[in-house]
Amino acid sequence: MTFPDRKYSSIKDYAASYFDRYERAFCSVDITKLDGAIKLLSECYDAKRTLFLCGNGGSAAISNHWACDHGKLLATDTGLLPHIESLTTNVEVITAIANDISYDEVFVHQLRLSAAPGDLLLTISASGDSENVVKAASWSRENSIDVIALTGFDGGRTAEIATINLHVDGDNYGVIEDMHQSLMHLMGQYIRQNRMSEDLIPSSKF
Repeated sequence: MTFPDRKYSSIKDYAASYFDRYERAFCSVDITKLDGAIKLLSECYDAKRTLFLCGNGGSAAISNHWACDHGKLLATDTGLLPHIESLTTNVEVITAIANDISYDEVFVHQLRLSAAPGDLLLTISASGDSENVVKAASWSRENSIDVIALTGFDGGRTAEIATINLHVDGDNYGVIEDMHQSLMHLMGQYIRQNRMSEDLIPSSKF
């Protein structure tokens, strides 16, 4: 059953249903795959390889937020110096590629210019089926670049392409995107605290 499936007259009732769907989405995440994603991220950060991120709309915002948090935050009190690039940030590059070639190429064209074998791509797409994200994921796998895909709904094509698919069981864009952002915070905070001196953790802000 989709959410919402009817008109709500009370924000209290809508909020209760929304948070219920969020809880279900949270419980649907495969912890084994989450552990695998953390290992790929940690290996990338440790080796000073580059993590590339991409997504559209709200997922583009999460890509940029990820670059901020996993860049600045993970370097605090850890010794890590993550190399992270969100492919959604440079509007001049994005519009030039979209105008001169195709919007479907806006991410993969940037990867062709900057990515190298051993780097890592993280795609964020609720549907998992955005053509520009699918192209970026396919090219990456063909060029020895692992892919972590964050998906919802039925997972789409990126769920099949990815090295690791972190799937959120949901059919509401807001719930899925909220969960993707939570995964971003969860993984970043876990990696950070894991690299910190234990005596620093209680007095630090996360």
